[in-house]
Amino acid sequence: MKIRTNQQWLWAVPVSLAALVMAGCQERPAPQKEQVKVEKQEASSTIPLIQAKVVSVKLSKPEACDAEGCTQYEIQTVKSNLKWVDDYFIDRVKKADPIAFSTTPNEKINTAEGASPNLSQSSTYIRFVSQQYDRATFAIQTYTYSSGAAHGMYHQEFVNFDLKNKKRLALQDIMVKGVEQQLLNTLYDSNSIWLEQHSIEREKLKLSDNFYYGANGIVFVYPLYELASYAEGMTELTLSYSALTKLIKAEYLPALPKYPSS
Repeated sequence: MKIRTNQQWLWAVPVSLAALVMAGCQERPAPQKEQVKVEKQEASSTIPLIQAKVVSVKLSKPEACDAEGCTQYEIQTVKSNLKWVDDYFIDRVKKADPIAFSTTPNEKINTAEGASPNLSQSSTYIRFVSQQYDRATFAIQTYTYSSGAAHGMYHQEFVNFDLKNKKRLALQDIMVKGVEQQLLNTLYDSNSIWLEQHSIEREKLKLSDNFYYGANGIVFVYPLYELASYAEGMTELTLSYSALTKLIKAEYLPALPKYPSS
């Protein structure tokens, strides 16, 4: 009986060791803090980092002619890792210059004998500007010259996207409801010296839906001639992020540093 008992004890040893080894090999649940960190990383990974390059658009009519003369077209757009963004800009340029994409044959030009036909120009250039987490900014630069004009006309439109919801952001989308006049007054006060020098009264200033996120604040952009002369170019009025905390929705503002109160 004694020998049998020892044999049973010896047999139980490897079984106990195996149980300990199996218990040690089992994966332990991650601490709650680590799980939260992983979830945040996974959430942030859903916002893509934009990679974009400028490419030329193939046109059916790089030079379109009618009875009055011809217009030369040049269009460049962005090719990025976001198809819905690329499609947005292709749709924009097709709507802006449908003649350049038309397959209708050119008309014969009516010109006096020995005279050169009228030649105009139209160019569009789209580029990627910047990205701030789930917001991205692009710019559409256009230039047109009509034959015989003293100079051409140019314009730059900034297009801001909400990458999370895959939509373009208008000023009404990012602004707190009901603060239009307050925003306008704050914009005027922040740029009053320049505006007064150009004889722009408070009542004449309007909010521009053409804006972009600058280094120090939101920059409102105005067309040629609206606030200044052609020589001065397009006007840009900046409103600091600190002045926008109660005027722009929090999710559309960058995080501002918090200083301890004295």
